[in-house]
Amino acid sequence: QSEEEWPFVLEKYFVSRSSNGDLLAKLLSCDVIIYNISQHADQVEEGFWAASALHNEMGHFSEPKVFILISTVMTWACSKSPGPDEPELLTDESFRSRKAHRNFKTHIDLEKKVVKLGKTNKAVFSTYVVASGLQYGMGEQVFHYFFKTSWMGEEHEIPVFGDGNNFVPTIHISDLARVVQNVIEHRPEPQYLLAVDSSSCTLGDIVKAVAAELGPGKICKKPFEEAFLIKDLSVMEIDSMLVNLRLSAAHIETLFSINWLCQSGLVENIDLVAKEYRQERELLPVRVCVLGPPAVGKSTACKAICEHYRLHYISLKDAEIIPQVALTHPLKMLNEKLQSNPCRNQGFVLDGFPETYEQAKEFFYGETHTHAQKKVCTQNIKSHEFVLCLDASDDFLIDRVINLPESVVQKHNYEQEHLLRRLAEYRKNADADPVINYFLEMDVAPLHLGDVRLEPDWGLLMQKVYDTLGQPKNYSSTREEEEEEELRKAEERLRREAQDKEEEERWKEEEARCREARWKEWKQEVVRQQEEELLEAQSLSTRNYLLEHVMPTLTQGLAECCAVRPENPVEFLAEYLFKNNPSDY
Repeated sequence: QSEEEWPFVLEKYFVSRSSNGDLLAKLLSCDVIIYNISQHADQVEEGFWAASALHNEMGHFSEPKVFILISTVMTWACSKSPGPDEPELLTDESFRSRKAHRNFKTHIDLEKKVVKLGKTNKAVFSTYVVASGLQYGMGEQVFHYFFKTSWMGEEHEIPVFGDGNNFVPTIHISDLARVVQNVIEHRPEPQYLLAVDSSSCTLGDIVKAVAAELGPGKICKKPFEEAFLIKDLSVMEIDSMLVNLRLSAAHIETLFSINWLCQSGLVENIDLVAKEYRQERELLPVRVCVLGPPAVGKSTACKAICEHYRLHYISLKDAEIIPQVALTHPLKMLNEKLQSNPCRNQGFVLDGFPETYEQAKEFFYGETHTHAQKKVCTQNIKSHEFVLCLDASDDFLIDRVINLPESVVQKHNYEQEHLLRRLAEYRKNADADPVINYFLEMDVAPLHLGDVRLEPDWGLLMQKVYDTLGQPKNYSSTREEEEEEELRKAEERLRREAQDKEEEERWKEEEARCREARWKEWKQEVVRQQEEELLEAQSLSTRNYLLEHVMPTLTQGLAECCAVRPENPVEFLAEYLFKNNPSDY
């Protein structure tokens, strides 16, 4: 992790179990040592070693040291709790009678060990146990599954495991830090302190609040056994969310004056917690508006962006050339869509709207907004982060539409008359009062992608868009999803290879058939030529005989017949040949 992610850290280091001596040296150089075992059970063993090792070195301390163990309220999970109608709650004053969940026995053993070690010489080595409620804020900890499921928007109802009526002690991570800070500064007399907020919320209340703020707003109850089927939930997290405790942090309330961030709990501060969740996880919505004339490729670009960034595609068809009054209902529906949780979570791509300055002004602010209201609206969730502009000449666009299939033309209303009217209206608006001016006034610089006809490779154009928008700001794929994607790609590759092989075999068969046909035709041509040559050779003597003995007399007879023109030319020719026969029979 970079230094920017740890701005408060002076030094960080990682120590393996085989080098406990190095770790002990680091611990001895500290005045305050804090061990957190509330999130990961594998820290318990190291916590035992650290507390014992420091206790053994007390005689060599140059200055007093404080050891603070951040534990979990799961060490109270099996304590007898008052019913929900009883005013008295379990407090940290009764910590000696607490009973731990069966999976947190080592946690309570470490708690007792730490308290005991701190009684040896409090002036030199004082110890404290802070039993933390289920933590939320920043990363959401045990509740992350519900936040993630709601944010992803893939479920129509967010599951609540069990009946959801169990009371869950909670505390914001920042408030927990304030408690620890007060322990360090005041060194209170009690060694054991509960750190929980004053809320009294059930698991169902928490999930319902998260679902309403980030997700579909609906929950469904499922048997708690189904929680073990969720890959994102560990056994420790499942045990924690199913706890049923009502606790009160009496020592904190009486000993410290804490400036609480979320004293009233997660449900009452869900808007703040959701904001922190988005920022900590970098789940920032990407909002894009793609503008340009009809048929320039806006929808293709929008859908490619949506697929790449997992955004929501928003289109208001035929928004242009529609009177502003007639647009009221579609605009209202569009406004509701953009304010929905999916669009607020992941973001959206708005296809070709608004098309005029007035539409943008009316849609984003409305004519009735005051200046102060407009200032607030500039930070509204609907504000676009990116505006992309495509363009091309009318001749190019018309030629593109002419070459489109008829089904596509009908789908997008690209009939010649309608297209020409839309192009004329677009050029008129662009020249008179372009919508780009609105975004410039809002300090959103449009990205002009240039003339699409000058960019023959659409992939290069989209890569330019991706470089501008940056990396996706959402959950990266899990290992299982990556494996599924790799499997899908492998199957697709095998399918293409099989298809290519089949195509090659088909081509080879066709080539063989053509070659066989050409070979047969060639053989027939050779035979024909041979027959012609044979006939030529056989008829040569006959032709020579005719030329030598028949044709001269016959030619003269025909010429004489033409000169005399007898009534019966055949009889005349026969008599002529008889009289002038050169042979003497």
